[in-house]
Amino acid sequence: MTEFSLVPHPDFPSHAVRSISVEVNNDQYGLHLTYRVIGAIDDVLWPVPGASGRADRLWEHSCFEAFIAREDGTGYTELNFATSGQWAAYDFEAYRRGMNAVEKISAPLYSSLGHDKVKLSTVTHPPIFEHGSEWRLGLSAIIEEKSGSKSYWALAHPPGKPDFHNADCFTARLAAPERA
Repeated sequence: MTEFSLVPHPDFPSHAVRSISVEVNNDQYGLHLTYRVIGAIDDVLWPVPGASGRADRLWEHSCFEAFIAREDGTGYTELNFATSGQWAAYDFEAYRRGMNAVEKISAPLYSSLGHDKVKLSTVTHPPIFEHGSEWRLGLSAIIEEKSGSKSYWALAHPPGKPDFHNADCFTARLAAPERA
């Protein structure tokens, strides 16, 4: 297991959130992601828990994301997870090109909201894992506050506006899991 800290985009700070960390583990059961948000959680607009399943446009509100790219190519997969239990997955051929929705991935979500922290955990096995032994990983979050402001968190930010699809955000490395 490896833990990463996300940083807010300098032009979009959060007034409610103090920190976001992500624990990552990759094993024969899939990619395990646990996002932890610390701060004034009551000031954040969280999607209401409901029926889990696939949904588009989760990034328009508070959600957590992971971008996974093959080390040797330009294609990547975007995964979105919300505290509502909804998720989305998209494959891209190259930077923001050739987007195709991934309709079936295993993505059970577990979330808990407390007074000063939120935790969302998931285990998933995106199809991109079948294509190589090492991947580049980008982790990010969008936090929408009740005031209407949004902050954008990532491992790293390229210059300019927030852009989690930019390969400069894929700063972590993820090795192939040991197979049982």
